[in-house]
Amino acid sequence: MSKIPFAMIFDMDGTLFQTETVLIPALHKTFERLRRAGEWQGGTPIEEYLRILGVPIPEVWRQLMPEADEAVRARAAAWFLDDIIAEIEQGNGRLYQDVLATLASLADQGIPLFVASNGRSRYLAAIWTAFQLERYFIDCYSLDRFSLPAKSALVKQLLNDYKIESAVMVGDRGSDIQAAKENGLWSIGCLFGFASAEELRGADVIIQQFSEIGPALREIEKRAGRD
Repeated sequence: MSKIPFAMIFDMDGTLFQTETVLIPALHKTFERLRRAGEWQGGTPIEEYLRILGVPIPEVWRQLMPEADEAVRARAAAWFLDDIIAEIEQGNGRLYQDVLATLASLADQGIPLFVASNGRSRYLAAIWTAFQLERYFIDCYSLDRFSLPAKSALVKQLLNDYKIESAVMVGDRGSDIQAAKENGLWSIGCLFGFASAEELRGADVIIQQFSEIGPALREIEKRAGRD
């Protein structure tokens, strides 16, 4: 495989995909299952899930159900995966505004595009299929595909596998910015996702909407040229 001089790596949830469009109804369905099974009391912890969205899946369920045993958490995670995929397959998911047009523009410029996500492979594949993302992206990396512990390790794996010499990481959480820094990459923080400005303070450029990717990339190129 020949080297790739430059690429862009995107997070999925809160960056490309408006996760809450399918997450909220799926979460209600999952916790209703748990209530019927006698394994949960009270309401559905939507705000808590949105707050921690982007952390590895096992940690999500440890935080949502701290008193439950691992078997119950595993069952809840499996139910939720089925429920959220069903929502996507029913056409209820949405990408952020201007995502497809911006990706098409980047691909037309010959920039290799990749996804690196903490989401499960089945979930990512459902989004991939629903929006025909293979038109724009070369590959989609997920933690469970490689049994890796964190986004930084996942991005490192991607860089090594495709012999990528330099890249820009685009994401909405602190883990995306950390992955960029630990792998020597530039970063674009997406403030329209789930993070606060404080969480993204380490990003090289911060954008308010996806259509600003082009200007942000030009700003990075200008800064890189001065280094």
